[in-house]
Amino acid sequence: MGKMIFVTGGARSGKSGFAEDLLRNEQNVLYIATATPFDDEMKERIRLHRARRNPSWTTIEAYRDLGRKLKHYPGVKESVLLDCITVMISGLMFADSLVDWENAGTELMNVMEKNVLKEIDDFNSAVREFSGKIVIVSNEIGMGIVPATPLSRCFRDIAGRVNQNLAAASDEVYFVVSGIPVRIRG
Repeated sequence: MGKMIFVTGGARSGKSGFAEDLLRNEQNVLYIATATPFDDEMKERIRLHRARRNPSWTTIEAYRDLGRKLKHYPGVKESVLLDCITVMISGLMFADSLVDWENAGTELMNVMEKNVLKEIDDFNSAVREFSGKIVIVSNEIGMGIVPATPLSRCFRDIAGRVNQNLAAASDEVYFVVSGIPVRIRG
């Protein structure tokens, strides 16, 4: 297995920029972008992210089956950057637009968490077979108040467990605060 680096922090803390800087001098990078352009504001965010990336990097946009994509993507030799886990979780949670999250019970929330954790386990399995460097970005959302709605609590709980899983599997972990990366492991 290669080296896995986990980068976390609050929204707009500088996580993505720091993660990209970790790979700045590498040419053969697969950038897995998990955002879905569902409205004009998100399209603009995605455009800005694309514009600042190293143009030699290859980008795929996906939020599911990431382990399979990593295993079978041709030409990946050096590094992978996965940005962002919490956006991936949102994509998985809202893929079925028929779910009424505000009235969802514990059973449905447990099923969703199981599905998300399986996605992460599949990705971790692919990572173990990869010899390069993998940098993973995720928001730390568990440092605020307890969310008021079932959907928000479910999302926070799933993201927290996934972040714990990825941090435990990583060689290095960074927490980015106000644009300053702080190494907390490795």
